[in-house]
Amino acid sequence: MIRKLTDREKTVPATGANSRFFTETLEVETLSPLAFFEAGLSHYGEHRFFWQNADKTVKLVGLGQATVLTAEKDRFQSISSQWAALCEVLIKEEKDIDPVLFGGFSFDPHTRQDDEWSAFPAAYFTVPLFQLKIEKGKTYVSINYITEEPQAAADFEALRQERDRLIHIAQVDEFTFQGKPDVINQTELATDRYMDAVEHVTSHIQAQEAEKVVIARKIKLTFEEEFRKAAALHTITNEQSASYHFGLQIGDEMFFGATPERLVEISKGRAYSACVAGSIERGKTSQEDQRLGEVLLRDKKNREEHQYVVDMITEVFAEFCTSLQVNRTPKLLKVRDIQHLFTPVEGELADDMDIFRLVEALHPTPALGGVPRQKALEIIREEEQMDRGFYAGPIGWADSAGNGEFAVAIRSGLLTGNEAYLYAGGGIVADSRPMEEYAETWVKFRPVLRALGGRLHE
Repeated sequence: MIRKLTDREKTVPATGANSRFFTETLEVETLSPLAFFEAGLSHYGEHRFFWQNADKTVKLVGLGQATVLTAEKDRFQSISSQWAALCEVLIKEEKDIDPVLFGGFSFDPHTRQDDEWSAFPAAYFTVPLFQLKIEKGKTYVSINYITEEPQAAADFEALRQERDRLIHIAQVDEFTFQGKPDVINQTELATDRYMDAVEHVTSHIQAQEAEKVVIARKIKLTFEEEFRKAAALHTITNEQSASYHFGLQIGDEMFFGATPERLVEISKGRAYSACVAGSIERGKTSQEDQRLGEVLLRDKKNREEHQYVVDMITEVFAEFCTSLQVNRTPKLLKVRDIQHLFTPVEGELADDMDIFRLVEALHPTPALGGVPRQKALEIIREEEQMDRGFYAGPIGWADSAGNGEFAVAIRSGLLTGNEAYLYAGGGIVADSRPMEEYAETWVKFRPVLRALGGRLHE
């Protein structure tokens, strides 16, 4: 019966007028999220996700697909509407935790499609068949089942047996890191085009067509053998512990990363965001690190870049929230390879708003797009000549109770077989210099480069 369910699961059922959405939760002893992720390799190895927030209070793993929601046009509203319709037919008991929808949006659906992003539509979200959630010290495994069949008891009993099998594997076969495959080639892609783009963008800004535009580039790693998805998540979660960690697998490809930047969180009706923009490297000693941090706090270019983000996020929150709190001056946010200017923003969300409407209003922030937003996007399309895919887009989750969290998918890469594509960018202003911007991208490549065993650029 399990094999029949697995075969059917490859063709995700459509959600129609007669759909019913069942969920059932079992509290279990503590499970390693990576062990549960790896337990799904044989049956659900093409449809998995992983999430861990920066303070490690929420950890999520999804295996298989109860259903998939995608959209190309009006993508934020479409995903919001599809998810709301599913939640309307949800059948759960009070003891069952809320099912989760996980996924993300591409940075810009209007850019051309590069080959490596062919599996990723403009918006892609999945309700997992089996869902692990660790929160407040408790571990839960849920079954999510969506069907139009009037009799679902037999199928659900088979799913319970499959859930127990996955839990057993995760408990007995604890994930063991067996090392990284060797990198046999590390290639910079279209570097001359990137340098030209930075130069052209400064000309646009000097002509007062925009105030700031973010330009990105990519590099490619080739390994001697396939890089295991769980191994990549293991290395990046261990080496970038103060970040949001994510992995979204579609087929043979997994988009993953360790981002310092939360876009928005909603928890019990309160909305939280983080303004993260302006950066400098970490020091080799604590004294040098403190000195560099003070330089960053005083630097006019970085403070202006940061203020663009603060102003924009504050304006959005003022529209969507009934109350608002914003710090007057930025703090320092320090992660392993880089330190940023950071200002938290929070407010009480208005009753008729949801997380997808906030994500739409916030994306892209000036830290990832530019100022003004639409003109910056036009310049990026013209000058960058690269499909960012899900890089710099919003990635995260929402549950059926209206809670959720999205991060900005930077410090990230796309892992596909024995290859990986890594992405990094920076804000260009009127006095930006191509070589300095190029050097800054190497600092931002470092988290994923280190995780995958690539060559760090000094």
